[in-house]
Amino acid sequence: MPKLLTDFKKFLLRGNVVDLAVAVVIGTAFAAVVKALVADLITPIVAAIFGKPSFESLSFTINGSHFAYGDFLNNVLAFLTIAAAVFFLIVAPINALMSRRAKEDPDTKECPECTSAIPIRAKRCPLCTSELVTAA
Repeated sequence: MPKLLTDFKKFLLRGNVVDLAVAVVIGTAFAAVVKALVADLITPIVAAIFGKPSFESLSFTINGSHFAYGDFLNNVLAFLTIAAAVFFLIVAPINALMSRRAKEDPDTKECPECTSAIPIRAKRCPLCTSELVTAA
């Protein structure tokens, strides 16, 4: 039984499990912020344009079946807002930073024969096996 507990402790303390736990907590907090953004800023703009602050009351009935498509529209709007916020506030800046970092400190170079990416210190291409000329 102690080995099982030791293995469980190793599992919990692995880096990716801790990273995942932090991501869930940050994601929950971020979702609350974006939800407030939608409720306090986007919804009033929708109300100014369309005359209603929420689409929740939009619905129609066919043969006794009630379709509340307004709530679906509200959730689509919230999803699009969250996706836009994540993209413009997190993904795009990180991509720009990583692109700039790759230009400053490259760890690969292009093989002149087969144009594949190879390690910067390589003396021979692992794909086409051509010898690479090293700069003096």
